[in-house]
Amino acid sequence: MRPLSVVDVGDPRSLLEPLTKALFGGGPAVLPRPGGARISHTAPLEVDDQIALVIETSGTTGAPKRVGLSAEAVLAGAEMTSRELGEGGTWLLALPAHYIAGVQVCVRAHLAGGEPLYLHPEPFTSIAVASRADDVAKARAAGPVFTSLVPAQLQRLLDDSRDMPTLLQVLQSFDAVLVGGQAVPSTLLEQAHQAGVKVRRTYGSSETAGGCVWDGRPLSGVTLREHEGRIAIAGAMLAEGYIDNPAKTAEHFIQESGTRWYLTDDSGSLDSTGTLAIDGRMDDTIISGGIKVSLAQIERVIHDTTMAKDAVVVASPDDTWGQVPVLVSTTAVDRDSVRAELAKQLGVHARIDRVMVVDTMPMLASGKPDRRALTALVAGVRHG
Repeated sequence: MRPLSVVDVGDPRSLLEPLTKALFGGGPAVLPRPGGARISHTAPLEVDDQIALVIETSGTTGAPKRVGLSAEAVLAGAEMTSRELGEGGTWLLALPAHYIAGVQVCVRAHLAGGEPLYLHPEPFTSIAVASRADDVAKARAAGPVFTSLVPAQLQRLLDDSRDMPTLLQVLQSFDAVLVGGQAVPSTLLEQAHQAGVKVRRTYGSSETAGGCVWDGRPLSGVTLREHEGRIAIAGAMLAEGYIDNPAKTAEHFIQESGTRWYLTDDSGSLDSTGTLAIDGRMDDTIISGGIKVSLAQIERVIHDTTMAKDAVVVASPDDTWGQVPVLVSTTAVDRDSVRAELAKQLGVHARIDRVMVVDTMPMLASGKPDRRALTALVAGVRHG
C-alpha cells in the first residue's frame, strides 16, 4: 500500500511539489482538496501502490466518489494533449486545482518545463484574468499559451470583454482555450468565434484523466465505442477505479477481448467518420407521462434559441405526469415561446412545465450547475 497525502490547494502552488513527487519520484499519492479546518477528515490513510492521484468528484446528480489514477494514466492524458497542441507552451490556471482539469494544467506546465501562470490569490473573475495580461503577453512572445475553462467561465469572460479591451486581448492571445466539463452551447461557440477566441471543445472526466475527446474526435491513443447505449472509452489514461468502492469500479470498468474500457454515464453515437455526438446523460432521462425525455436535449434547444444561456433543466415531481421538466435560469424567458420551440424540435413531450427565475445559479466549485440543489429547489414549487 502507498501513503496518501491530502494537499490543501487553496493556494494551487502548494500542489506542484507533492504532485511531482507522486508522479515522478515515488512519493505519497496525492489527494488535492480546497482546504479547511478538517482537510484530512474522511480521507483514507493509504491507497493501492499503483495509485498516484486521487480526485474527488462532487457530482451534479449523484453521490460523491473518489477516482484513483496511476502516474502512467495522468501522464498519458497530459502527453495526449501535448501531441495535439504541440510540445511546450505556457498554461494559465483558471480552474480549481482539486479538479482533474486543474491538475492537468499543472502537469502539462511541468512537462513543458515550467509552472502555470496563476490567478491566485485572486479568485476567478474577469478582472483577475485581465490583470495577467502582461504575463500572458510575455509568455506569448516566447511561445504558445493555453488555458482550460468550463463553459460558464468562458461565457462570463466573453460577456465582460465587450467592455474590457484588455480582457479581450488576453482571450485572443491564447493559442487554444480548452472548454469542457459539460456541454458547450453552440451559441457560446459562435460568440467565441466572432470574438476571435480559439476554442477547443473537450470531453472527458476524472476517470479518463481529463479531456480525451476534442471537438468530437478522440485524441491519439483513445478508442471510443458504444456499449449498451453508453459511450465507452479505452486508452492508457483510464483510472484504476474508485477508491474503496469495488462494486462501482466493476460497474464502470470492464475488460473485453484484452481491452479495458470505461463505461461513461453518457449516451451518444459515433458517425461514419468516428466523430462523437453526446445525446445526454443516462441519468438525466426522465419518464414523463410514460415517455422518455432527455433533459440535456431540452437544455441544448433552450441555449440555442433563447437568451437564457445559463439555463438548467431539472425534473420535478408531478401528480399527473410523474415527472416534468422545469427550466431554471437567472434570465426570464417566455414560457409559451419556449414550449412551442421545444415541441417543434423535440416533440410535445419535451415541453417544459414552467420557468423558475433565480437571482443566482447554485454552482459547484468546478463551475458546473449544482443540479441536486436545483432539483431540491424546484421540487417545492407547485405547478402553476
